[in-house]
Amino acid sequence: MAAKFGTSGLRGLADDLSDVVVRRYVSVFIDAFPHSGVMVVGRDLRASSPRIMDAVVAAASSEGMQVLDCGVLPTPALAFECAALGAPGVMVTGSHIPADRNGLKFYTRDGEFTKADEDVLLRRVSEGRTSSGKREGRVTACDALERYAARYRDFFSEGALSGRRIGVWQHSSAAREVLPEILRALGAEVISLAPSDNFVAVDTEAIAGGVRDRLVDWAAAHRLAAIVSTDGDADRPLLADEAGAVVPGDILGPITARLLGARHLVTTVSANTMVEAMNHFESISRCRIGSPYVIEVMEEKIASGIAGVLGYEPNGGVLLGFEAQAGGRVLAPLMTRDAVLPIVAVLVAASQSTVSELVSSLPQRRTATDRLEDVPPEVSAAIVADVLSGQPDLLPAELGKIRAIDTLDGARLTMENGVILTIRPSGNAPELRCYVEAQNADIAVGVLADMMARLAKIVADCRK
Repeated sequence: MAAKFGTSGLRGLADDLSDVVVRRYVSVFIDAFPHSGVMVVGRDLRASSPRIMDAVVAAASSEGMQVLDCGVLPTPALAFECAALGAPGVMVTGSHIPADRNGLKFYTRDGEFTKADEDVLLRRVSEGRTSSGKREGRVTACDALERYAARYRDFFSEGALSGRRIGVWQHSSAAREVLPEILRALGAEVISLAPSDNFVAVDTEAIAGGVRDRLVDWAAAHRLAAIVSTDGDADRPLLADEAGAVVPGDILGPITARLLGARHLVTTVSANTMVEAMNHFESISRCRIGSPYVIEVMEEKIASGIAGVLGYEPNGGVLLGFEAQAGGRVLAPLMTRDAVLPIVAVLVAASQSTVSELVSSLPQRRTATDRLEDVPPEVSAAIVADVLSGQPDLLPAELGKIRAIDTLDGARLTMENGVILTIRPSGNAPELRCYVEAQNADIAVGVLADMMARLAKIVADCRK
């Protein structure tokens, strides 16, 4: 199966991202988009990433580019460096998807790759166009990670997390070194948890039961105020409270927005409607799932003169579209999904209480999500079509009738009893995803378990 663009970035099996394929995409990228002769590159900790990054560097160097090699770092750190330099970049990462997969995430000198940019690149690749490759560039080291850490050390007040004992689940996150460094700089006592030499695929929208049990055990064993982590490339946060209970990403986003003084929010159609019930923000816009769509709406608002725009997704990633200010300190915009910002912001917001108390003070709408892996896209699409057509036995009878349907991204169903279901194919991997929103977490988890069992049976029947 050939690599292809998903919700965000070029993705595929690591073997599909051969050196030839990588060099073709990178060479065309350099030829098709403006630059000043400099390109920033970085990678995550997957086993296949060093080889793929070598191919990226070789392609860029052969086009005469000065390649700034950032090594292992979070995707938002690479994006921050690209923005500071006005330079394009390529991040080698499969983000949260399984270890046998990988990808390339492109940044133009104007920011994150848009869907229109993807169309340009794909057309040029399909036409067989490449750059000349006649000149040999040079490769130099880049200290982007330090500048990214300073971004948060300099904005949040010194001692903001003093007295807090924070666990950091390091696993194979690209932020496993820099995140503890930032937290310590803000006064927290950091407990390192379970670093791994093998890549761990952490999907912050579908935390497995075994992981949730570990979080609970860690919280009790180490007497922690919170546990934090990220997905593989650190653009999606994971935060659990003092009892080890995971705080969903679509709660982290509004807390972050409120702390930073955001006035206008952009989020996806699948995000918790709690944010509307907060009655705190001037406007809330919804779009399709994926950071390119969030960015598109954010840019439209900013271009029209709207100030204080912030975006977030149910995976917890936050996109800052304005210059936040606090105590004379400034946090520059970063229009790409970031995990460190919501982690630090929520911990600071809870510094005078507990994370659970902060969350319980918000309107009581809660979400739960999960996924079925290795589901072919055509099977997922057929299931979504059956849901929309009213196929019997797909939905639990206790939810009542469907009150409203939204097809902006998959099937989003508002049920008679107030539960909201979203079923959609993943844009990044062969997965079928289900999102449930309900009056409280217990109901959401219960409905999700029922839905996942139903969907699993349907998928199994399709395989017979």
